Amino acid sequence: MRAQAGAAVMAALGPVLEITALLIFAGLPAAWHPSLTSTPQSAAALTFPVVGAFMIHHRPGLKLAWLMCAGGLAAGISDFAQALMFRLAADGDLVAAGHLRIAGAFGWAVCGVTLTTLLPLYSPDGRLPSPRWRPVVALGTAALATELLRSTFRPDPPLERYPYPAVIPNPLQIPGLAPYNDTISTIAWTAIYTSMALSALSLLVRMRRADPVGRRQIGWPLFAYAGYIVFLVAGAFEPGLAWLSITWAALIPVAVAFAVTRYRLYGIDTVISRTFVAAGLLAVVSAVYFGAGALAGLVVSGYDQIAGLAAALFAGGFFQPLRRVLQRAVDRMLYGEVGDPRLLAERLTQEVRRADPAEALNSVVGVLRDGLAVEGAAVEVADGEPRYVESGRVGDHPREVPLVWHGERVGRLLVGPPGQRRFPAAHDERVLATLTPYVADVAHAVRMAADLQRSRERILTTREEERRRLRRDLHDGLGQTLSAMAMTINIARSRLKNSPDSADALLQTLRSGMDAVAGDIRELVYGLRPPALDDLGLARAVRELAGQSSAETVIEVEADGDLSGLPAATEVAVYRIVQEALTNVRRHADARHARVVLRREPAALRVRVSDDGRGLPDGHRAGVGLGSMRERAAELGGVCVVGPEPGGGTRVEATLPLPAAAPDAGGGAAGPEPAREDGLGSPLR
Repeated sequence: MRAQAGAAVMAALGPVLEITALLIFAGLPAAWHPSLTSTPQSAAALTFPVVGAFMIHHRPGLKLAWLMCAGGLAAGISDFAQALMFRLAADGDLVAAGHLRIAGAFGWAVCGVTLTTLLPLYSPDGRLPSPRWRPVVALGTAALATELLRSTFRPDPPLERYPYPAVIPNPLQIPGLAPYNDTISTIAWTAIYTSMALSALSLLVRMRRADPVGRRQIGWPLFAYAGYIVFLVAGAFEPGLAWLSITWAALIPVAVAFAVTRYRLYGIDTVISRTFVAAGLLAVVSAVYFGAGALAGLVVSGYDQIAGLAAALFAGGFFQPLRRVLQRAVDRMLYGEVGDPRLLAERLTQEVRRADPAEALNSVVGVLRDGLAVEGAAVEVADGEPRYVESGRVGDHPREVPLVWHGERVGRLLVGPPGQRRFPAAHDERVLATLTPYVADVAHAVRMAADLQRSRERILTTREEERRRLRRDLHDGLGQTLSAMAMTINIARSRLKNSPDSADALLQTLRSGMDAVAGDIRELVYGLRPPALDDLGLARAVRELAGQSSAETVIEVEADGDLSGLPAATEVAVYRIVQEALTNVRRHADARHARVVLRREPAALRVRVSDDGRGLPDGHRAGVGLGSMRERAAELGGVCVVGPEPGGGTRVEATLPLPAAAPDAGGGAAGPEPAREDGLGSPLR
């Protein structure tokens, strides 16, 4: 509790001192007002103590949090002392102002050594990367101490070079240091910048040695400190850019807090990627815009609006291609060879082309695992064979990504935990967006291959079952009947001379048996193919079916197009579908009117049976008849849909594909087209 209370005091005192300093600066006379009142130290005083106290509240023993609180408080003390120094000097109390200048210098030194040297070196776990980094601690401390001593004992500058109305005297000045003052300052600041760069470099060394989670944890402070150093150096050469270093300094404690507490929830690689892409776009598009504008202004001088429009169009044309190029470059920089989703898609396409669907699925999973930089990836295909393919280990709680092919879910992709790669998480989204459609295509192919195999097995099973039925019917039915008839003939022959009447009775019985055999044969033939199709053709056979309905139901049959020359299987399927549909109309629909439409199109034959009956009941489940119609259509690659008819009733609609060159109605191969004769008797071909 004491630690948390002390942190709370520092969290409140640092910003209060800084805000007070800014108010004092705002009230200074113009002659005593410094050219720059806000510095990176001002941002440190406002943010570091608050974030440090927050971290101490959750983890009181965290060294980094105490460094942040101490450095932020020192920054607030330094700025407050500086502001009060100028206030006293403006009021004429130059001696007291000189003492406050020394106090401000001490606060600046403490802030510098804690926030720019120790904090990055000890991030994120509170320990140095190795003992070899102790000289960096010594260099940063010595450099800041040197600059502090130089500022403490520097001699007073001459009034003609002083930017204020009067020189604020240094009570501890050593006049003999005047010839060496600039040299000492240059050496000290060179060492300060060097120690800052080395401190940031220590984070990069940690990252190279860390596991994936550690890399993401270190990425935040590395990104923050690297940006701060870049903008600080840029501000030293161009004072107008100083606000960038101030803003970036305010973000450093937030980055450290993310790294220490909640680094798993945020993707530093996303921030880096978008920052680089945005900066590149801003720089290049601006250069293109102003360059095109200048060129257009020279070419069409006096037409400023045309020049501006030309520049905007030229820059806009560069935007999207440039964004893609920059994104690919950053991806390759962050993620290596697997950083470009486009290259992964090309690799995936090549793998799919070289193998059948089942083997291609294994290749796809391997490419996904490499591209996503995870420990394992798996694909589960609904009703496929194989149903599940895994590369590596996806773990107990993998991420699930649905695989959708043309609106139909064909499986799911399972993504395991991050592997030994740099920044996998944010890159996963781009890879998944690019590769998931390819995976869905392969999963659909695997599913279709499995459906084809199952269909072949069903066809084989059905064929063998039909052969068994025919054998049983011929052997047990027709065969036994013919054997009995042969015995009857032998008995009749033996009785023909001695008992003609008895022989005649046996022959009459034989005649009746032959009628039964003929009926059995007709049933067998009818089971193979309805004879009406061969005798009447499809259209008339369907009309004959319609004529078998009861007088209470009027059935109309409409045939559109040439229905001759259809494949035998298509004719049987249409006949059976219509037969089953009309049976349902007679038994269940209670309809007064029904209509059958047969329409031949160039690539398909459409069948529709509709009625005005009671329609399908609520909660209806397909029975044997409806299932049979769907199966007959599916066997030929078609579809059969049963649903309500607008206005009441039921509609059965089937679509059966037709081959380009269909066999003739008898099922034989189509021969050459016979010659036709015109009115003059000459053959036409």
